[in-house]
Amino acid sequence: MARITTRPWTIMEICGGQTHSIVRHGIDRMLPAGVTLLHGPGCPVCVTPAAVIDAAAAIAGRPGVILCSFGDMLRVPGDHGSLLAARARGADVRMVYSPLDALAIARAQPQREVVFFAVGFETTAPASAMAVLQAQREGLENFSLLVAHVLVPPAIEALLADAATRVQGFLAAGHVCTVMGYRQYEPIAQRHHIPIVVTGFEPLDILQGLLLCIRQLEQGRAEVENPYSRSVRRDGNRAAQDALARVFVTRQWHWRGMGEIPASGFGLAPAFARYDALLRFGGIAMAPEQPGECIGGEVLRGHSKPADCAAFGTRCTPEHPLGATMVSSEGACAAYYRYRRPRAGPAASGGQ
Repeated sequence: MARITTRPWTIMEICGGQTHSIVRHGIDRMLPAGVTLLHGPGCPVCVTPAAVIDAAAAIAGRPGVILCSFGDMLRVPGDHGSLLAARARGADVRMVYSPLDALAIARAQPQREVVFFAVGFETTAPASAMAVLQAQREGLENFSLLVAHVLVPPAIEALLADAATRVQGFLAAGHVCTVMGYRQYEPIAQRHHIPIVVTGFEPLDILQGLLLCIRQLEQGRAEVENPYSRSVRRDGNRAAQDALARVFVTRQWHWRGMGEIPASGFGLAPAFARYDALLRFGGIAMAPEQPGECIGGEVLRGHSKPADCAAFGTRCTPEHPLGATMVSSEGACAAYYRYRRPRAGPAASGGQ
């Protein structure tokens, strides 16, 4: 890589899983001088708006409701606390590993309303779609979704529309492309003249993606390349896409730290509106995002690194987070805290 790098380049990895691999293995510290990696908004937990978390907590507090969520979401702070705080107040909040787990709870407890907090990119959205289709087939009327699924390409467009962006190339998330393919990235690469390389999550995958991206930049090319061909095809998984197209429609969506992005979220199609938790439990206020000390938005947009935050590792820790990027297992701040936080030695700590 050093042999082909003749000038500084700035590349952003989209996925939080890639961020953790990069920080854990020190990949960003191995790169040629002048090559900078920025961490993008590819942590779905991190970009879920605080208002939606507050809505989830409010729904969970309704009598007879069981709210099911992936574990990462339980500790993410909204403006009025987390889902764990709601559970401490008596709400029935349960961690599940799949929307099908929530469906099983609805099947076993027909007297309760079961709500699945559907969070994630195009990777996890097909499972939510399949849960809705299965609920329809079984005639389960006590199951609904609080939908917070988001899409990657509109977020890339939003990042590139930011006048302050420094991004010159992207590493695209391999698992998203496994579902959706990479055809949709081709017009973005052409329109913005920016290389996009589909990349996996192992260190060698990331290094290969960086090599190909830098090679394109050095040669003045702007194409979509797919070295992750063991998992990704250009057209992706058609069966998963068909399920998404049947159950969901795209809508404007608010990303925490990034604001409103057109056509960047999934919502339930009109034919499946009866499974929409926000319609079923109406009257829940979706308040605007409140400013705070957390600079997670700056991190998600690639303007800052976690260590730039004055609260990092002191007032903000995974046990007491100020923002979502410190909570999620894919959050950039959590990665830096786990792998880059300064640790006191025996002399500093008073040990022998």
